Amino acid sequence: MERLEVRRFTRRSRHRRATWTSVAVVAALLGASVGVAVFSPLLSLQTITVDGTDRVDAAAVQAAVDDQLGTPLARIDFDRITRELEAFPLIASYVTETAPPHTLVIRITERQPIATVADGDAFELVDPAGIVVQRLDARQEGVPLVDVAGAPLDGTAFRASTEVLLALPAALRSTVDRVTASTADDVTLTLTTGQRVVWGSDEHSDRKAEVLAGLMADQASRDASASVEYDVSAPDNGIIRPI
Repeated sequence: MERLEVRRFTRRSRHRRATWTSVAVVAALLGASVGVAVFSPLLSLQTITVDGTDRVDAAAVQAAVDDQLGTPLARIDFDRITRELEAFPLIASYVTETAPPHTLVIRITERQPIATVADGDAFELVDPAGIVVQRLDARQEGVPLVDVAGAPLDGTAFRASTEVLLALPAALRSTVDRVTASTADDVTLTLTTGQRVVWGSDEHSDRKAEVLAGLMADQASRDASASVEYDVSAPDNGIIRPI
């Protein structure tokens, strides 16, 4: 009986040693894999691809972040990339994607112009934040001209004007020729047809856009060529008046 117990104990001890040996091997392999991912040149950055650019110079973006070349993908300094890309005012946002074994993809979303503002004899395309996207010698067709009576582009009059434009469906926005506002409460649109829209403030702009579409459809069914003014400043009481 004593020999049997000794043999059993020996078998259990061998089983425990085999189990711990297996665990150690797995841990070593895992550690080696992590080491390869973090430190090995086998997964180092060799190619930077920039997608989604039109006005932004993709080559300049690559040059700004090429100090990351040679860095293992797992150790890329994304905070540093953020700081470097902040130098590009036309970048609205971006996302990064690592594509092993050697590639970093930067997908850029550029600022898009919502309005035109006059600057002396030139015209500037600006986004909703008032950031200049492009400067032109002539006005670009299809981008409404916003006149806020000399108020700054980070002021309330300009912000209200762009909020109104953003609330309009694309098809309706394309018919807007000019937006004027001296304050945040007196936004007025002039359409390419010569018709005007008294908008008021940018409050309830989605509702005002719906009311305007209905008024315009009603007017088109009666006399599409008439010179009229649509007043949606009080959206529950939309008005059509001759001008």
